[in-house]
Amino acid sequence: MRVLVTGGTGYIGSHTVVSLIENGHDVVIVDNLSNSKISVLDRLYQITNHNIDFEKIDLLDIDLLDEVFVKYSIDCVIHFAAFKAVGESQEKPIEYYKNNIGGLLNVLQCMRKHNVFKLVFSSSACVYGTPDCCPIPETAPIRPQNVYGRTKAICEDILKDTSNADNRFSFAILRYFNPIGAHESGLIGEAPNGIPNNLMPYITQVAAGIREKLTVFGNDYPTEDGTGVRDYIHVCDLADGHVAVLNWLDNNKGYCIYNLGCGRGYSVLELINTFEKVNDIKVNYVIGPRRSGDAATCFSDPSKANNELNWKAVKTVEDMCRDSWKWECYARSSNL
Repeated sequence: MRVLVTGGTGYIGSHTVVSLIENGHDVVIVDNLSNSKISVLDRLYQITNHNIDFEKIDLLDIDLLDEVFVKYSIDCVIHFAAFKAVGESQEKPIEYYKNNIGGLLNVLQCMRKHNVFKLVFSSSACVYGTPDCCPIPETAPIRPQNVYGRTKAICEDILKDTSNADNRFSFAILRYFNPIGAHESGLIGEAPNGIPNNLMPYITQVAAGIREKLTVFGNDYPTEDGTGVRDYIHVCDLADGHVAVLNWLDNNKGYCIYNLGCGRGYSVLELINTFEKVNDIKVNYVIGPRRSGDAATCFSDPSKANNELNWKAVKTVEDMCRDSWKWECYARSSNL
């Protein structure tokens, strides 16, 4: 199958490209490189020994996107490309709605024009907001609490309405929990621009001496050690979930939603302590006040994906911490 991967040089996209190639698929990447670097392609070649077709375009330019569909014989789309910083989304709602929703609409228009009817959509556990209970099933209420989460929820509605209106389409929505880790080679990983928004890259940058300290937001939650508990999943397990769902698209029409997570939670301090232990390095952290809107505990019920996709997260939190540090060391030594 030839798969068009939008945002394929990004963090999750690049790892999914590796998994696709390892499972015999051909890949075409489109990316505007706004949050990634062209050097990712060289590193993908080192990992896969495949030259990957790449087009530098912005999905908001529908004419250039249409040319990609004309140039390549596309069988399926995996759509990652989107703005994704929660805090920034609150400050720039117009940009987030325009980019995240407009990009998907252009992809769907080109798919319909060129008779491509299979799409995997990169969604987020952000659509659930603060959960009523854990583990969180796919049937939990949708009530996102930030602009980023609302753009994902709106995109999910667009896909549902499209599938209801045109039964030629098959859509799989994947709601991610907290991807961390990196490819075991250390050649690709999460490379945030500026101050990291996510916990693991902040941990690795503190460990590397790039940042002075990590602030743990709150230690008085009703959890075992008082810090927030989240469902962390290795990015390579997450990537494999995208490959697994392609079989669903081959055999089903319509619209389906899957949680991709480990199904258990790790506290902030548990993650820090595990990182220190497996990498034999200290992480300087301080305890700060809670952040408004943060839930005490949030983790997935991944049983639907486990049963229907024959997929399960298999890598441990030790793997996540070890591979994250390996990537950080490579990125610093290579000035990435």
